[in-house]
Amino acid sequence: MFKSLKKRYAPWWQLYVFLLIPVIWVIIFKYIPMAGIQLAFRKYDISGGIWNSPWVGFQNFQKFFRSYQFERVIKNTLRLSVYSIFAGFPFPIIFALLLNSVEHVRFKKIVQTITYMPHFISMVVLVSMIIQIFNPNHGLYGIIFKAITGTKPEDILASPGGFVHLYVWSGIWQGFGWGSIMYLAALTSINTELYEAAEIDGANRFQRLIHIDIPGILPTVTIMLILRTGSVMSIGFEKVFLMQNSLNLATSEVISTYEYKRGLASGGSSDFSLSTAIGLFNSTVNLIILVIVNKIANKLSETSLW
Repeated sequence: MFKSLKKRYAPWWQLYVFLLIPVIWVIIFKYIPMAGIQLAFRKYDISGGIWNSPWVGFQNFQKFFRSYQFERVIKNTLRLSVYSIFAGFPFPIIFALLLNSVEHVRFKKIVQTITYMPHFISMVVLVSMIIQIFNPNHGLYGIIFKAITGTKPEDILASPGGFVHLYVWSGIWQGFGWGSIMYLAALTSINTELYEAAEIDGANRFQRLIHIDIPGILPTVTIMLILRTGSVMSIGFEKVFLMQNSLNLATSEVISTYEYKRGLASGGSSDFSLSTAIGLFNSTVNLIILVIVNKIANKLSETSLW
């Protein structure tokens, strides 16, 4: 058996050596820390450490479920996530379809470069740009609004409703170009003979898009949608936290920021066990949603992750 394995993998040993690096990284930083999940079922005591802290079962989960913040953070998280999916998910697809129909290669590359660039803007810089642009006193938004109406505009950054729209649409602007890469790659893999046959049959560009392009990328769209819905309870921490203030807290307090505040930002009242329980609850819900959506997609389209 050893000889057969050696014969099979020996020609590619250099590739497997390179593969060891990410595998070791995943084990060290992803799997070993999973031992800390038991904190969710313990009352953490710094003197006893993780292993010697008293076992409390599901008390931390009950504490979270009974908290007055529970309903608000769940509702805010789902609002931002579902809004982002419905408003933002179609944009990369539409952009990829439109860009794929452009015949001028140089123009296509320029557009791709420009639309990819926002993805590489750090979250701190992006939020700083949002704050500067939408400042009601001396931001671009405030200056234009005052020039047109003669009055000072409402502070969108301090508005609970304004926070939701700013968060979602700034994310769409930053990510739609980069997100289109997968769909452009899927479009390039479509057999060109299909286009030639469609042209011979008299199909125009729009008809080729409907009957060739869209069906060709549909499996990719399904997979990306499954992955996106599988993280419906996971809202990025950095952006929300940086845009958050005491005036928009009613809509900006999500699971990730609440988890951080209970675990690390509460000073002497930090509760590591409760924070771990919140994170484990969040991951479990995401996993359940991922399995359900994957099963539904498999039945409807025969395309799924597994």
